[in-house]
Amino acid sequence: MLFDMDGTLLDSERVWDIGLRELARSYGGELSDPARLAMVGGSMDSSMEILHADIDQPWRDGDESAAWLIRRMAELYQTELRWRPGARELLAATRDAGIPTALVTNTGRFLVDIALDVLGLRTWFDAVVCGDEVTAGKPDPEPYLMAARLLGAPSSRCVAIEDSPVGVTSALAAGAAVIAVPHDAAVAPRRGVHIVDSLTDVDLPLLAALASRSVPTP
Repeated sequence: MLFDMDGTLLDSERVWDIGLRELARSYGGELSDPARLAMVGGSMDSSMEILHADIDQPWRDGDESAAWLIRRMAELYQTELRWRPGARELLAATRDAGIPTALVTNTGRFLVDIALDVLGLRTWFDAVVCGDEVTAGKPDPEPYLMAARLLGAPSSRCVAIEDSPVGVTSALAAGAAVIAVPHDAAVAPRRGVHIVDSLTDVDLPLLAALASRSVPTP
């Protein structure tokens, strides 16, 4: 099992929204809703490019902006992290069933470690792949391919759970079956993608069927 973090397991896109809008305001700008939506599921580098362009300050240094945002997010993570509906229960069920499980996220290791500690999840994953530990983040397939290797499983036998088009593209390109639970950004029907309204609609029999490719998708 391969789980995305932001917007999938955790209602953290709401927290990122706070930090990103505060960053834009610190530069005297206002982040537009279309620009914010374009960032969902993306890498830090691409998000900073979008933000700078949106506030008409493309000359801003991406590393400097990212460092400011990471510091602020580290503060927000301490008090603002919430589970998405059904996420904790599904993760616990896969763990109790002995299913190898990885966390696959475009978020950097520093913030991921904070989230794991705050929610007590440090021992819940057999592998964790972070955005600053790959040469290319989502939508590239590298994060999911790396996670499958770390679990010792072919990616074609893995099921990835994602909330964004960027993440879905990454997982599909890696050869995984995908459950999409759209949150902030809509996910269009695609072959290999099983769309659900909530993770409360996902159970172990469905995961097994998807891993064996016995559930038809559009």
